[in-house]
Amino acid sequence: MSASSAALFNARADATSLQPVPEQPGRLAWPLTPRPHVTRTFEPPATPFGPGHRGVDLETTAGQQVLAADKGIVVFAGQVAGQGVVALDHDGGLHTTYLPIAPTVAAGDQIYRGQPLGTAAPGHPGCPSAACLHWGARRGTEYIDPLALVGAPSRVRLKPWAEGP
Repeated sequence: MSASSAALFNARADATSLQPVPEQPGRLAWPLTPRPHVTRTFEPPATPFGPGHRGVDLETTAGQQVLAADKGIVVFAGQVAGQGVVALDHDGGLHTTYLPIAPTVAAGDQIYRGQPLGTAAPGHPGCPSAACLHWGARRGTEYIDPLALVGAPSRVRLKPWAEGP
């Protein structure tokens, strides 16, 4: 590689490392297995303190294991307004919450992707089933749709170039 090529490569690498990295499909795994039915979707609020649904509700059964969507640190595991809640901090400033849940983890625990956090509990308001897991995600103070962060990254498939007539 010539000196000018190396300089251009390093300049591009430096510029690329300063760019914010867009969310990639597959950043998070589903917190329930098998893949659950979504009973209520994400509805972002129009203003920071306005009404909305800051997460998604996933159909489950009471006692089903709730799994960590990605590796992280437990920042809260306990009761809020009579419901069990687990909150995780992940790399890149991502924060996820899971409720209602009977936690089996504690604040400060390091968690790996897919690790059980506790079991789903009944009693989520507005749930059309016996039990629903409310799963939320945010980056900083901005709530984001966790469903936009799940799934397998798509695979690129090259097809032969068809010659013209």
